[in-house]
Amino acid sequence: MSGAAFRLRVHEALPSTSDLVLRLAEAGEPEGLAVLARRQTAGRGTQGRAWEGRAGNLHLSVLLRPSEPMRHAPQWGLLAAVALADAVADYLPDPAVLRLKWPNDLLLNGAKAAGILAEAAAGPDSRIAWLSLGFGVNLAHAPEVPGRATACLADAGIAAPAPEAFAQRLLAALARRRRERLLEGFGPIRAAWMARGPALDTLLAVHRGGCEIAGRFAGLAEDGSLLLASGGRIHAVASGEVT
Repeated sequence: MSGAAFRLRVHEALPSTSDLVLRLAEAGEPEGLAVLARRQTAGRGTQGRAWEGRAGNLHLSVLLRPSEPMRHAPQWGLLAAVALADAVADYLPDPAVLRLKWPNDLLLNGAKAAGILAEAAAGPDSRIAWLSLGFGVNLAHAPEVPGRATACLADAGIAAPAPEAFAQRLLAALARRRRERLLEGFGPIRAAWMARGPALDTLLAVHRGGCEIAGRFAGLAEDGSLLLASGGRIHAVASGEVT
């Protein structure tokens, strides 16, 4: 699938691009749909958080139907994060200011500039029936998030791209990374994520279900889980929020 093969539908305003994609997916919409809203009034982020959707920022959700086992679904959130970093890096004078935070946040000079909401449903054969990738990118504005530093692309000293133009760049990057995964497996995606992720041996803490797991970053597992070294063991963490 090339970037041009995505069917981009642009709405002036929507409560949530992901909610619309989920409804269409359940109704049988073919893969390749991309829904963009210039404003989003009830956006959803990870951990159930609301996501402010001001005009000038990107609110985009994409529908895919990879014929793969459901256990591969977390890899697609990491692929989406890598593709997003590819697209943003094209605009920046110094792409080194971009980092990825597991599983799918994009940081600009250490502050959150984008997030991805990856959702999937299983079919009766335990394979992925549909996959939704929702992108929220601070192009022109950095919304306030309690307890978090935020940034936008305009903070990097560039003219913020128009959401529709950035969406086309992102869809092309997503298509390229999907082809790469199809031809070479998850290995190159994993390597690309780690190249922009935390340095090995960085001390991290993951909050999950009221518990905290702390350790030193030891890479990503083949399934996309976060690897933490602690107490002489390597722990694989499949979900949670990194601090």
